[in-house]
Amino acid sequence: MILTNIKSLFGIREENKLLRGNELSTLPSIENAYLKIKDGKISAYGDMDSLTVDSNDEIYDVKGQSILPAFCDSHTHIVFAGSRESEFVDKIKGLSYAEIAAKGGGILNSAKKLAKTSEDELYEQAMKRVIEVMHLGTGALEIKSGYGLTVEAELKMLRVVKRIKESVDIPIKSTFLGAHAFPVEYKENKEAYLKIVTEEMLPAVAEENLADYIDVFCETGFFDQEMSEKVLNAGAKYGLKGKIHANQLNNSGGVQLGIKTNALSVDHLETLGKEEIELLGSHDIISTLLPSAAFFLRMQYPPARELINAGAAVALATDYNPGSSPSGNIPLLIALSCIQMKMTPEEAINAATLNGAFAMESEKEVGSITRGKRANLVLTKEIPSLAYLPYAFGSQSIDKVMINGSWI
Repeated sequence: MILTNIKSLFGIREENKLLRGNELSTLPSIENAYLKIKDGKISAYGDMDSLTVDSNDEIYDVKGQSILPAFCDSHTHIVFAGSRESEFVDKIKGLSYAEIAAKGGGILNSAKKLAKTSEDELYEQAMKRVIEVMHLGTGALEIKSGYGLTVEAELKMLRVVKRIKESVDIPIKSTFLGAHAFPVEYKENKEAYLKIVTEEMLPAVAEENLADYIDVFCETGFFDQEMSEKVLNAGAKYGLKGKIHANQLNNSGGVQLGIKTNALSVDHLETLGKEEIELLGSHDIISTLLPSAAFFLRMQYPPARELINAGAAVALATDYNPGSSPSGNIPLLIALSCIQMKMTPEEAINAATLNGAFAMESEKEVGSITRGKRANLVLTKEIPSLAYLPYAFGSQSIDKVMINGSWI
């Protein structure tokens, strides 16, 4: 297939590298372009004047619309049972995230619902969300467990993720997050639950090969820095690279721990000091920002501008989950990043495509318009410029989505 008369072909990359600091501000493009696809992968591109066509080529005229790489959402909790809109009302009435959690809401509420939901029902619910976000332009996903909090329920979640991997042909990575919260019965005996995570859950997950990564909620009132390190070290023994929920509610040492343990990414980062920003700017670790969660919880936004200025490798992800970010809408996420975190459109799109791919180690398959990568693409409607996408934040600017060379 050849896509012709593309107004702007964004995200052209000959070199496949993680973007840091000022590199995020450049989104290479070709105007009045064509794009060739063969066997579901990108095979060639260029300006229309250089296009050669033979009689066997299938031509698809995009009529002056633009094309982007599909989005890569490297932090989601998309497998969950039911919704939590009652807590949404509690937040409107003034209760904080911590207060809702203290009365049995939050993660524990989702864990209670998930325990009562069959694997088949959990899979059906999650697949609807996966298909929804694919139609919104997402072409790669990372999915975490963490709403189980028992051996049986954590395995159930991860088996659902495995079924999703087998059902949709996009890169999907699975993350074990048993260390997400403490069940009520272990609130006064946190070490006992930690032992269950590391000595019961983790071996069972590894035996079934259900996870690509391990994650931990390193936060005041949840898993402190010492406990979090034990979780990550236990995962490393099974070959699971670490990710960390870091510095969401407090400056809790998650950034330093991520660097110490060679984690792939530290995610959230709403609460950073000057030291943490400088560390993230000078180390290889990826800073994954989740502005949808800050928006929904009415928290301060991560300091994206300061991180980029410091030279950090910034990625964007939705944190799609039932409690703090019930949305997998990356076009809206990009708008929030520009409006509330002062990222440029180019920075936000790079962070949600190529750097997002690096944050789940799928950069060889997706994240940019590069020869040999999957033809996972977003076709916009006719828009005047790239900046129109976040500017017109309430408009549906996506016309079609292509996965592996086929429109969905």
